[in-house]
Amino acid sequence: MLYDISITRTALKQLSKLPIDYKRKLMIKIDSLASNPRPQGSEKLSGTKNNYRIRVGVYRIVYSVFDKQLLVDIVDVDHRKQVYRNS
Repeated sequence: MLYDISITRTALKQLSKLPIDYKRKLMIKIDSLASNPRPQGSEKLSGTKNNYRIRVGVYRIVYSVFDKQLLVDIVDVDHRKQVYRNS
């Protein structure tokens, strides 16, 4: 059972500004969330109902999982020092 992936406009804008080598790694990780939205290494964000984060080097992907709709919504992609300030 595969989940659909949606990426917010903000996250797309942030992805476009990143170095190409990290952009490739991040997109591979985002694509893998379709088959397993809670992979090893992902952590649930405290104080939220269904938000998780996953690390890719110094960058973080913050996303929401909606199991009933089979949807993973990428909310934020940014450097580890900035990502939690934006969410």
